[in-house]
Amino acid sequence: MPHKQKATADEKVWIVRECLAGKISKSEAACYLQVDKSSIYSWIKRYKAEGAAAFQPSKFNRTYTTELKMKAVLSYLNGEGSLRDICQKYRIRAMYQLQSWLKVYNAHGDLSSIKYSGGESYMSKARSTTQEERLQIVQECLASDKNYGETAKKYKVSYQQVRTWTLRYIELGESGLEDRRGKRKKDQTPRTELEKAQIEIQKLKHQLYMAEMERDLLKKLNELERGEFLDK
Repeated sequence: MPHKQKATADEKVWIVRECLAGKISKSEAACYLQVDKSSIYSWIKRYKAEGAAAFQPSKFNRTYTTELKMKAVLSYLNGEGSLRDICQKYRIRAMYQLQSWLKVYNAHGDLSSIKYSGGESYMSKARSTTQEERLQIVQECLASDKNYGETAKKYKVSYQQVRTWTLRYIELGESGLEDRRGKRKKDQTPRTELEKAQIEIQKLKHQLYMAEMERDLLKKLNELERGEFLDK
């Protein structure tokens, strides 16, 4: 598709309004301005969130308050909509921004890189723990009404670790706190019906693999025996 000069802010506003009014299809709009159809969808989303101001040039990058970031993150985690829905609701220009806030929140439990006095960076790295430690951490977290952040700080583990362990404990009990890294699926003890089915599938796959190995070995031995017979 040949490219014309970049669409102006006024052209974008006009074409979006025409689409929303049903006077022109998105495909026709893309063809008219000689842009990709995805651009039309993006402009419409931005227009719905911010109005005509979305296309006006700005000398500065848009900034968002910590309060707005937290509202957007919690809205998404509470299942109130998709990334696109939440961005539109809170007038967040790009989904990658919300994704980056989610990543920080899951690691820190907060959207500030410096949380505590003395300029200490909030613990974000996971560390190894025993099952007894995990159980103690979870029980204390539940006793504090799921205060993941404070519990993580006290035990020097990541916010995400505390949150994951707590949710697993609520769903599966103490077995949910088992460290199953490095263990083959077929050798694990099932904790749910789904895991039971998955483990059975892994066992069958392993049995099939061993049967194929045995078949190939017997085939190779037969080939060697025939070769020896022909050499005599």
